Amino acid sequence: MESYKGQLLIASPQLFDPNFYRTVVLMLQHDDEGAMGVVLNRPTQTAVAEAWDQVSDTDCEIHDPLFCGGPCQQMLTVLHTHEFVSEINAFSGMYYSSDKDSVEWLVEHGDGPMKFFVGCAGWSPDQLEGELATDSWLTMPAKKEHIFYADDDLWQRVNKELALTGLDPRLIPKDPSMN
Repeated sequence: MESYKGQLLIASPQLFDPNFYRTVVLMLQHDDEGAMGVVLNRPTQTAVAEAWDQVSDTDCEIHDPLFCGGPCQQMLTVLHTHEFVSEINAFSGMYYSSDKDSVEWLVEHGDGPMKFFVGCAGWSPDQLEGELATDSWLTMPAKKEHIFYADDDLWQRVNKELALTGLDPRLIPKDPSMN
């Protein structure tokens, strides 16, 4: 089985599931037991500091938006660059933490880029493979700049990158303006 850990899943233009329409998902785990990732391009209207007030008594000065990582319930989690508080090595130099103590340390002491999420995307065994077989998702290796890309057009940006890398023309939408 080919693992997609460390890859981006880019929703194809034909994927109309409201949970994943025009999303870009960073795959954090993928093996024969299933898959898990976080949606990178779904900011909420809530700042990290506001959410933090609901889960901790410590101060938080992070006013970046909290991201909706997917439809599966999960507490506050973080993508970051601090290996020593990581639970998952997403890809070279990029780490993921969901443990309360690790997230708290990152809020209090973390410097460098961080992206906070509530929720995640999950697939049961063979579910993701089935979706990939129906061309619901396109894939490409993840890079740090994808994670911390500031604008809200990440989906369009990675689709353009795919086109420049020689994407199979059968996967290009009939109406290119959909990109």
